[in-house]
Amino acid sequence: MSYKNLEIWKEAREVSILVHEMSLKLPRFEQFEEAQQIRRSSKSVRSNIVEGYGRRRYISEYIRFLIIAQASNDETIDHLETLFETKSITDQTLFDDINERLQRLGKKLNNFIKAVEREDKDQ
Repeated sequence: MSYKNLEIWKEAREVSILVHEMSLKLPRFEQFEEAQQIRRSSKSVRSNIVEGYGRRRYISEYIRFLIIAQASNDETIDHLETLFETKSITDQTLFDDINERLQRLGKKLNNFIKAVEREDKDQ
């Protein structure tokens, strides 16, 4: 099995690509601030899932990286909301779509962390 088979990684990958594409359309003045930050945080979600997966033999390490992924997802939501509140994103449909995907990913990450923790207790 590979991390690429994980539903959370697949979803994080899709969201990071969508965020990247959206960020390139932001106003020029945002390109060196929020645009870079939101790209970094969204890519951090998938990267931490991958790094945690590589350490899955050490459950506490695996969970730690999954929690970091969840924190990066929360950070991405905050950047997205900031961009919308400051009107750097004006497309309500795009905002709603990305926000919904990030919220769903956050829930899936939370459930996945709980499942890993339960599995560890059962062993």
